[in-house]
Amino acid sequence: MQRRAFPDLGRALVIDLPKVTVGVSIEAAWAAAHVVMYPLGLLSGPAARTIRRHNLAGLSPTQRGLVHHGVATAETPILLVHGIVDNHAIFTLLHRALRRRGFVTVSTYDYGLLTRDIPTAARQLAEGIEKLAANTGYERIHVIGHSLGGLIARYYVQRLGGDARVHTLVTLATPHYGTELARPLRMLPLLDQLAPDSPVIRELTEPAPNCRTRFVAFYSDIDHVVWPSRNARLDHPDLQVRNVPVPGVGHLSMPNNGQVAFKISSALAELDPFETRRTTVRLSLGRVKNDEP
Repeated sequence: MQRRAFPDLGRALVIDLPKVTVGVSIEAAWAAAHVVMYPLGLLSGPAARTIRRHNLAGLSPTQRGLVHHGVATAETPILLVHGIVDNHAIFTLLHRALRRRGFVTVSTYDYGLLTRDIPTAARQLAEGIEKLAANTGYERIHVIGHSLGGLIARYYVQRLGGDARVHTLVTLATPHYGTELARPLRMLPLLDQLAPDSPVIRELTEPAPNCRTRFVAFYSDIDHVVWPSRNARLDHPDLQVRNVPVPGVGHLSMPNNGQVAFKISSALAELDPFETRRTTVRLSLGRVKNDEP
């Protein structure tokens, strides 16, 4: 197998060229598909109601299995938060995959194309989560954030007391430690906050004692947006974190990958807290949109 080594900010990064080629090709295809899907996300409005299912009629064996595992597990609301210059259309396949696996209440949140400030966006997300909790009757929910969406949700959890509301925060290709690609564009307020040495990034490295939220951070070796790619890991001494590498899966491909969807479903099926130890698992105001399965 042909392999080459490239420097990664002082570290040697070994790249599997065939795997990278396939991953980049898939990423390009999803980028093209996203151009088509994005306008559909702008046109689709929020649904009027949240579905609450208490029987097994019409459920597939997989869905029945999750309900048998625990009604609370199946009905704990899940909120999907998109990335920068994006909308909920990025979650079309993940939304469907979660419903097929038996999760009943899956919602999406749009924080708007003109977002300029992460703390402000986090406060608006807090309002959306409060509404979702009130509508569903669940005090704690799960949040899945792609890219910037994961960083906004993390700020809410760590800095605004959101750990009282968020049981599990799943981040997909989120620049937890910023991205070097933002440095040349620091004249833009939002991108300035995404630089590795920004005040927001530094604030998120501060102590977060007794944080009750558990974190699952997915990161890739071919992420073309989060650079270096290891910045999508989350390593914080006060947080319960499970870092999950997904080799060969690009930035836009992450929410559309079947293997990633399966791992997310497996993680959300566990309502108990993670073990205290931090580990890496090798498992090789906008609008809230509630959708029924």
